[in-house]
Amino acid sequence: MSTSSAQQLLHNIFGYSQFRGEQQAIVTHLVAGGDALVLMPTGGGKSLCYQLPALLRDGVGIVVSPLIALMQDQVDALQQLGVQAACLNSSLDAEAARDVTERLIQGDLQILYVAPERLLMPNFLMLLEQLQNSSGIALFAIDEAHCVSQWGHDFRPEYRKLTVLHERFPDVPRVALTATADAPTRAEIVERLALENARQFVSSFDRPNIRYRVTQKASARQQLEAFLEAEHAGDAGIVYCLSRRKVEETAEWLKSRGWDALPYHAGLEANVRNINQRRFLREEGVIMVATVAFGMGIDKPNVRFVAHLDLPKSMEGYYQETGRAGRDGLPANAWMAYGLGDVVSMRQMLDSGDAPEERKRVERQKLDALLGFCESTACRHQTILRYFGEDHPGDCGQCDNCLEPVDTWDATQAAQMALSCVYRTGQRFGVAHLIDVLIGKATSRVEQFRHEQLSTFGIGKALTQQQWSSIYRQLVTGGFLESDMEAYGGLKLMEAARPILRGENEIWLRRDIEVSKRASKAERGARAKEAYAGVSDDPLWHALKTKRTELAREQGVPPYVIFHDSTLLEILNHRPANLTEMSQISGIGQAKLGRYGDAFLQVLEEA
Repeated sequence: MSTSSAQQLLHNIFGYSQFRGEQQAIVTHLVAGGDALVLMPTGGGKSLCYQLPALLRDGVGIVVSPLIALMQDQVDALQQLGVQAACLNSSLDAEAARDVTERLIQGDLQILYVAPERLLMPNFLMLLEQLQNSSGIALFAIDEAHCVSQWGHDFRPEYRKLTVLHERFPDVPRVALTATADAPTRAEIVERLALENARQFVSSFDRPNIRYRVTQKASARQQLEAFLEAEHAGDAGIVYCLSRRKVEETAEWLKSRGWDALPYHAGLEANVRNINQRRFLREEGVIMVATVAFGMGIDKPNVRFVAHLDLPKSMEGYYQETGRAGRDGLPANAWMAYGLGDVVSMRQMLDSGDAPEERKRVERQKLDALLGFCESTACRHQTILRYFGEDHPGDCGQCDNCLEPVDTWDATQAAQMALSCVYRTGQRFGVAHLIDVLIGKATSRVEQFRHEQLSTFGIGKALTQQQWSSIYRQLVTGGFLESDMEAYGGLKLMEAARPILRGENEIWLRRDIEVSKRASKAERGARAKEAYAGVSDDPLWHALKTKRTELAREQGVPPYVIFHDSTLLEILNHRPANLTEMSQISGIGQAKLGRYGDAFLQVLEEA
C-alpha cells in the first residue's frame, strides 16, 4: 500500500487531512497482512484503524462486535460516507438477514458487522469459507477485545471461541481492539485470541479533554443538579447509578425538576430500553440515567458529561464509563459524588457474592485502586495513567486536585480518637453510631448512661459530623479500618491501626471542603461553560444545529452521523464560502460534501 492511497482515502471518504497518533502505522501493518492488538482510548479513532484497511484490501472486512444495539448506528455512519456496509445479528428479521447474506455472497459489501454468536454458527463459518474462496475476506476486526477476559467487567464467554478465525483463516489478518486493558487483561487477550505474534500498538490512555472531579457526597441529587445547572444545561450526558431502583428514582426526580432524563437498565422491557437508547442517540440534550448495562461502545460523540452517583467497581470500569464523554475531542466533564456508604456497600457486595475467592481477591484489589484514586491528593490524570502503567509528564491543570489543590492536615490525634472509639465500642458499630459517641450525642437515656461510661464519649466535639465522616472514610480507604460483614457493616480495626493508636506513626489526611447542597445563582452564572468557548449564545451555532437535526430526521439517523459537533464548530469558526473551502473542513469527505455541502452553505449565507 502506498502512503498516498491511504491518505487519499482518508481525506476523500472520511474527510480528514491527516492520521492521528498511531493510526497510519496500524493501517499500514494491517494492509500488509499483519495481525495487531490495538489499545486506544475511547474517542481515539479505533474504528478507522480497521475500516480503512478493510477498504484498501480486497474482499469484505468482517467486524466482530458484542454491541448489537449499536451496530446499526455504525452502519448508518459508514453509509453516510458512501461505504457499502451492513450488520448481521439477532435484531434482524429473517428477510432482512437473508438480504444481507445475499449481498455478502455477491461481493456487494465492503464491511460487515456481526455478533460473535452469529459468527460462531457452523453455517456462517462455512459461508465465510466460501467467501474467502470467491471475493475474499479483507480482515477480521475483533472489537471490544477485553470481553475475552474472565477478570474483566464485560466478560463474554463466546469471545474465547474466536480463535477459530485464526485456525480456519490463517492468511486473513486479525486486529483486536479495546479502549480498556491493564497489563493482565492485555496478556489474556493475547493468549485467548492466539495473538502471540501480533504487533501491539498501545496509545496513550490520557484523555486530556476530560476534567475529572470527585466530590464528597452530601445530598447527591442536589449536588448533581447544581453541577448540571452550572455547566451542562441543555447538554447530553450519562448519570450512572449502582441499582436499578436508584436509576428509576433518579431519572424520575430529574424529570420532575425539568431535565430531559430517561432510565436504562437490564430490568426494563427490551422495547423500552431500545426506545430510550434511540432517543439518547438521536436527540439533543437527553440525559440517560443508567446502570453499567448501558454504554459499552456508545458512539455518540457529543456526550458532554458522565456523572457517577455511586462508586464504580474498578478503575477499568471508571475509565471506560467516563471515557464515553467528549469523544469529539471537545471539553467534557467526569463528575463523581463519593461517600463512605459507597465503600461499605461495594465491599459487602463483593464479599457476599458467589464468585470464587481468587476472583474476589482480584476484585478487592481493583476496588482498592479506585478508592485510592478517589482519596488521592495527586493529579487525577496522573493517577489514572499510573494505574495503566503509563507516565504523565506533569500536573494536568484539568482536574479538581490540580485546579484546586487539596489541603492536608496532621490528623494523628483525630485518627487516634476515631480508632479508639471503634475499639471501645466493641468493633461492631457503623460510622453513624461511632460519630454520635464521639460528638456526645445520645439517642436515649439508656444509651447516654452506657456511652458516658466510655472514655471516648464526647471527646470529638471540636469536629463536625461531616468532618468525622471524612476521617472515617479515609481510614477505611487507607486500610486502617474495614467493614465487618458479620457485624452488619460494623467497623473493625486492621493491623495498620496499631502504630497509630500507639502514637508511633503520624497520619496526614485530605481535608475535605465543606459541601454546600447548591451553588448560589450568582456562582452558577459566574462559572463559564467551557465546552464550546461561549458558542452556545451564537445564533449561527443554533442555526447549524437546527439544519443538522432537520437532515438527520429526514434520514432517520442520529444528528452526529451527519456531522460531529467539532465539524459544526469548524464550519462556524471558518465560515467557508464555497464547496472547495467546505471540503477543507475536518470530517467532511466527498460523499458528505455532495450530500450536505450546499445545505450548510445556505445556512451560512442566510446568517
